[in-house]
Amino acid sequence: MSQAPATCPFTGAQSTPNTTPATGLPTDEGREAPVADWVKISDLYTNPFPIYQRLREEAPVHWVPEVNRYMVTSYSACHDIEQDEARFSANERNSLMKRAMGHSMLRKDNPEHQIDRDSYGATLRPATIKKHWNEIFAANNEKYLSQLIAKGPGADFVWDYAAPYTAENLRLICGFHNATQEDLQRWSQTMIDGTGNYADDPDIWAKAAASSAEVDAAIDEMLPYLAANPDQSLLSNLSSMPIALDAIRANLKMTIGGGLNEPRDVLATTVWALLSHPDQRQAVLDDPALYSRAFEESVRWVAPIGMYPRETTQDLVLEGIKLPAGSRLGVVLGAANRDPKIFDNPETFDIFREKKPHLAFGGGVHFCAGTWVARAQVAQIALPEVFRRLPDLQLDPNSPSVDAGWVFRGLTKMPVIWDS
Repeated sequence: MSQAPATCPFTGAQSTPNTTPATGLPTDEGREAPVADWVKISDLYTNPFPIYQRLREEAPVHWVPEVNRYMVTSYSACHDIEQDEARFSANERNSLMKRAMGHSMLRKDNPEHQIDRDSYGATLRPATIKKHWNEIFAANNEKYLSQLIAKGPGADFVWDYAAPYTAENLRLICGFHNATQEDLQRWSQTMIDGTGNYADDPDIWAKAAASSAEVDAAIDEMLPYLAANPDQSLLSNLSSMPIALDAIRANLKMTIGGGLNEPRDVLATTVWALLSHPDQRQAVLDDPALYSRAFEESVRWVAPIGMYPRETTQDLVLEGIKLPAGSRLGVVLGAANRDPKIFDNPETFDIFREKKPHLAFGGGVHFCAGTWVARAQVAQIALPEVFRRLPDLQLDPNSPSVDAGWVFRGLTKMPVIWDS
């Protein structure tokens, strides 16, 4: 069987487009942000990485009219924002996420944020994952990986395996015994489409609103049931806590979004990358401990959540760029994680690179609460089993993989083949 082509759908241009560098040295008062009126949402969706290269080289912060906010692309600036909620608030006004999902913990600052976050602890802490969830993840992985294999060569790795596997895990973590994994997939996609609806598409808002109403109804049905029949799920834990219903609804919708697309996309991206780099694939086969490194390199290389918003609480200067109070920011993790000032050859996938902290799971008080779940179901369970059961797995050379997105980015098509 021929080796699949290694042309990468994620890397983008290796050379920076011709551009005029930003002029003027920063002063104590800062300078005005350069305007990137050449950035278009359609181009970001197709392939944001050449755009990020150009933005980073010009300045760490740009005003981007197309998305009506300042885009922050350097690692150091994004890191500073994550560590300073006093000056960079998560509670953004006119938030797309609030409109699509309600006011979740991701759009709250402390102390309100911590109250909501603490309510998730019993379900998502590493000890609970090891004691309870890993066995469930392994059973689900066996089911959906077997279904992929039964479909035979030509099956789509994302939609025939990664998506249903991670959706079923999330359904049980949340406690939606009155829904299917297909429901979780539909809810997740339509609501995160709303969260990333910077083009203000009315059809996207309508679909997000319909899913939001379905989730509300499912929560309202499950809360009394789980109060009487408790389990390890989030809704069961929340049913016994003094948390407002609106907060429960918003936080579960937020969880349905990130809790599905992050592990789904990093699973597919990691397998794609290993199949495209035979030496690294062989390395993880020889040393299974490297699966965790492959996972971390994958989320650095293609951050599943590529951008999130913040809002300045005061006039300030960020890396020489003047930002007035109330400025709407886009913290572009997809750009920060490829900053050449931090990572050598950042456009390449390399599990052997020097270990440095990436920003794919956020940071500070908003560090992703589902990080340990994602690592468990992908790095510890799914990846080793995929390569054990399909040792000759390859990308389909006659049907190229496709990736898309910038607020959320992942493979939308990934046909695979193997010797059946």
